[in-house]
Amino acid sequence: MEYGLIGEKLGHSYSKRIHERLASYDYRLLPLSREQFVSFMEARDFKGINVTIPYKKEVIPYLDEMDEAARAIGAVNTIVHRDGRLCGYNTDCPGFCYMMRTAKVDPAGKKALILGTGGAAQAVFAALRAKQAGEIRFVSRSGKEGALTYEECVRLHSDARLIINTTPAGMYPHVDESPLDLTPFTGCEAVLDVIYNPSETRLTAQAKHLGMKAATGLSMLVAQAVYACGLFLGTPLPDERIPAIMEELSHE
Repeated sequence: MEYGLIGEKLGHSYSKRIHERLASYDYRLLPLSREQFVSFMEARDFKGINVTIPYKKEVIPYLDEMDEAARAIGAVNTIVHRDGRLCGYNTDCPGFCYMMRTAKVDPAGKKALILGTGGAAQAVFAALRAKQAGEIRFVSRSGKEGALTYEECVRLHSDARLIINTTPAGMYPHVDESPLDLTPFTGCEAVLDVIYNPSETRLTAQAKHLGMKAATGLSMLVAQAVYACGLFLGTPLPDERIPAIMEELSHE
């Protein structure tokens, strides 16, 4: 394989369409079971790959090097096979920064809740910290590893001003799901959902109904792909490539 995306379930992915608009290389979607994932990474038979749920942390032991940002985040979504070495990067973090910028959300000094604790959540945490957010708390169903449970986040942190969903709750085809009822969060200013399909999740629809700013993750998806493509090609691509691809996908 030349370039592509690996993950467990990729039926909803737009990555192939995005990358083939950005460059002339062949880009494939490769769903992998746990057993297939191990064989694929051991074979190292690719020029560059993107990585999605649930393998953003699992790929790390197979890498020869990671850039500082990916190491700090603890998750990798882009791997380049360069001179026989696998080099890991994280373009989710700058992708989320682009999403905040286009949604006109400034997290500086504000309490933020991150729903989920996976690779995307770690990238969001790094982006919020870089933008000088105030208190940042993770929320998960289990409440393990220092995360709040959903009950605790409602009871103790209903004053949060920014809520970001990085869980799959509400993703197509489960569009009637929502990870959280926003009603108790009366001081919340903005809700960002990294889900991009559907273009309006139940969570963001409720946020708008309650008068909050809200955005879903298409801008983050396209931005991180543009940054990953730049790593594949060895030449950064300009942000100006992002809006046209977003508009195309929105029409589709």
